Amino acid sequence: MDVVEEYTGHVEQGGPAARRTLAALTISKLSVGPMDNNTYLLVCRNTNEALLIDAANEPERISDLIGHDNDRPTLRTVVTTHQHGDHWQALGAVAGANGANTVAHPADAEPLPVPPDQLVEHGDTVTVGDCTLEVIHLRGHTPGSIALVYRDPAGHPHLFTGDSLFPGGVGKTWSQEDFDSLIADVETRLFDTLPEDTWFYPGHGDDSTLGTERPKLAEWRERGW
Repeated sequence: MDVVEEYTGHVEQGGPAARRTLAALTISKLSVGPMDNNTYLLVCRNTNEALLIDAANEPERISDLIGHDNDRPTLRTVVTTHQHGDHWQALGAVAGANGANTVAHPADAEPLPVPPDQLVEHGDTVTVGDCTLEVIHLRGHTPGSIALVYRDPAGHPHLFTGDSLFPGGVGKTWSQEDFDSLIADVETRLFDTLPEDTWFYPGHGDDSTLGTERPKLAEWRERGW
């Protein structure tokens, strides 16, 4: 698979992956499936162990992203950010082919095609080699939607938001109660606790930073989506 090393946060549906190299971790982003889902492969540079966020679709392309050479990373973990079907179409195939453990929040576990090996709650951690990701529960898009944050000791935090936060707004909700819950969690658990330079990686589309999106929070709350 072609991988672009100059990371901008943009990938094309059916196009090459993009890789960002940090001091201890690499982050590769790939668009898969008809709904232009993002899947993220995180690899610890010290141990060569890997974690995949959202095995959304196209297991063959995800396999190509992991690689086929003897020095390819070992996929230990697959995290599903939430229960919606476009985020787990390749979960069984990818986890099964790699013997990877699967992770999800208990409130979203039942619809998944593979029962999670590990259930995580707000404040829990998931590791990829020597690197640690913190679990942030964001209630509203689904009951068990989670985000993951990697606090890079050598730089700014990296936040994987699933469908709970995008450039330009929070994720889709289906009631006023769900929207109120999601916007409150996004404000208090993300914007109020993480720095402006936190780079976030959504479940679809391009990346952004919390600082870029912060001025729009009042507009989002006012419009109700």
